[in-house]
Amino acid sequence: MQQTTNTILMIRPINFRMNEQTAVNNYYQKVIDGLLPASVNRKAQEEFDLFVDTLKSFGINVIVVSDTDEFDTPDSIFPNNWISFHEDGTVGIYPMFAENRRHERREDVLTILEEQGFQIENIVDYASAEEEDIFLEGTGSLLLDRVNRNAYCALSERADEGLFIEFCEDFDYNPIVFTANQTVNTQRKAIYHTNVMMCLAETFSVICLEAIDDKKERKNVIKHLKETGKEIISISEEQVNCFAGNMLQVKGRDNQLYLVMSKAAYESLTTKQIKQIEKHCPIISNSLDTIEACGGGSARCMMAEVFLPKTN
Repeated sequence: MQQTTNTILMIRPINFRMNEQTAVNNYYQKVIDGLLPASVNRKAQEEFDLFVDTLKSFGINVIVVSDTDEFDTPDSIFPNNWISFHEDGTVGIYPMFAENRRHERREDVLTILEEQGFQIENIVDYASAEEEDIFLEGTGSLLLDRVNRNAYCALSERADEGLFIEFCEDFDYNPIVFTANQTVNTQRKAIYHTNVMMCLAETFSVICLEAIDDKKERKNVIKHLKETGKEIISISEEQVNCFAGNMLQVKGRDNQLYLVMSKAAYESLTTKQIKQIEKHCPIISNSLDTIEACGGGSARCMMAEVFLPKTN
């Protein structure tokens, strides 16, 4: 089993904007005053293209698929929420909270991966849970410790506990459930995705422990991270607001590990935190300001890891 991959799937946006349907519980989204929708989309495309070029320059295999204009899919740039790819050839398909995000699910993505030599043996499709208003948004909701078979999930409107447990049974993971909150207008409200406040790498975890208000739940998360030998690098809620939790470790050339994040996330880190991370691996960062402001997601959300086996 591997925790990291050198292949990621990314979807290039063609109609990116702030998604009014996700803004109801994604408190990181903002309207950029004075920018026309076409300008927002163009800026997002520029950030996307530069990000892809940067990743490729480090030897990371990026499979870019363009969004289509068949449906209105402003969040298509975040594919990790609707699909996940696993080492045994299984693909997971997930139920999405926002109706317009359900149109992001595309069969042709699987065809494209098969054409690139990846083997798909089995599809586990949870999408029908939407009919009962039950959601689990892929590796946004699920943080997978693939080697130690632990799955971490911060419950929210987009992460249902029952469906999370079902996923863990289907994919053979040990469920670790908690609630992570952020302060919104003096109220504590659930953070919409686990991967905004937590990142799991091979030998460390970047996590906002202060977001886990329940002391028992916090202790339980710490216990599982320590038991699996991961150094805990703690970040603040303020840093989470800069997307410092939304990071992904990937493999580049010669299996070199990198931690990928946005420029805003990097600039929010202290010198000590950067040193803690760089003890484990170098950092790659790119400016994703428009994508972060309008989409309320960052670098990790844009990358769907491909662990599928290759055909010989």
